[in-house]
Amino acid sequence: MRNSLDPAALDAAIENVHRAGMPGLFAEARHGDQVWRGAAGVADVATGRPVTADMRHRVGSITKTFTAAAVLQQVESGQIGLDSPIGHYLPRLVPGERGDAITVRMLLNHTSGLAEYLPYAYPSLKAFPDLANTSPQSLDDHRFTQFDPVELIELGIAAPAVGAPGGASGLYSNTNYLLLVELLEQVTGTTAERYITENVIERAGLQDTEFPSGPYIDGPHSQLYEAWFGMIEPPRDYSVFDMSWVGPSASLISTVTDLNRFYGMLLTGEIVSPSSLAQMRRTVHVVSQEGKTIEYGLGLHPAKEPEQDTFWGHGGTVWGGGTLAMTRADGKRQMAVAVNLQRWNRLDSSGRPQAHSIDGALQALYHVAMYG
Repeated sequence: MRNSLDPAALDAAIENVHRAGMPGLFAEARHGDQVWRGAAGVADVATGRPVTADMRHRVGSITKTFTAAAVLQQVESGQIGLDSPIGHYLPRLVPGERGDAITVRMLLNHTSGLAEYLPYAYPSLKAFPDLANTSPQSLDDHRFTQFDPVELIELGIAAPAVGAPGGASGLYSNTNYLLLVELLEQVTGTTAERYITENVIERAGLQDTEFPSGPYIDGPHSQLYEAWFGMIEPPRDYSVFDMSWVGPSASLISTVTDLNRFYGMLLTGEIVSPSSLAQMRRTVHVVSQEGKTIEYGLGLHPAKEPEQDTFWGHGGTVWGGGTLAMTRADGKRQMAVAVNLQRWNRLDSSGRPQAHSIDGALQALYHVAMYG
């Protein structure tokens, strides 16, 4: 079988990430009927409790693919126009010329020009992306804060625009997806959490995926260690955290097995129609939160190495946790990786994140998992 899974190589690659400095990580790779699951390191640095491949995990912005799929379902039913102005649906939230200029598609692919609200909601992050002049203090201040999503949206809308609606290059912004959450609630008459649960999560048959009902992760899970570019030493556990700061745009709890199942079904047309999937895979240039220009579709982005097949999926980060899930375009080769440390790169004298051995080890794991 071409590029079949190599369990020994995968075991070695995941162990190398742990040895490079990652406290713990776990993953699942699939190729046809072949399945490999692996874990390395600890879920709790204080007790030495090991990570296991079946742990539940905060998957961050991977949630955006679920939200986008829900929106596309409503496009299919005629309740939402993909190229209709958001002001048509939410005139109070996005009034006037801006509401007329920003379409649903622009929210989905981050070309709305709306700013990220997070630096305004978290005062110690106000200087972002000037990392050297940020501090992690707000993470502690807001561990149990229950944010109002409308107030977060208003912060993003009130902030200076980061581009013209529909511009050639977009900027990744959680404000876009909180607006899509409000749009879903407007047209479905129920909460976004309930709609996505019933029409995306349950439709995909996911057994261990849910929106949090409070600051805790139910079931077996790892602690989540945040380093904030070396400013938290040793890294602090933020696994207990109220996720209303991102709401249904980035708060899902899932497992690597569920993520692979979801993306496998999505990429083979079982969650949205083939025509909707084609729309999701139409990409534009978007500047990520890391400052890198990436290709981004409607809640999906591609990954491809030279002379190799294209994979589609999404990454996600929360305070202390990170996840990447990628599936080959034909749905037959998959990878989902979860890690329990974030922002491990210290800043150099110019304030830029320095390279770390974790970076190369993770890329090597991704390569082995996707391409063998």
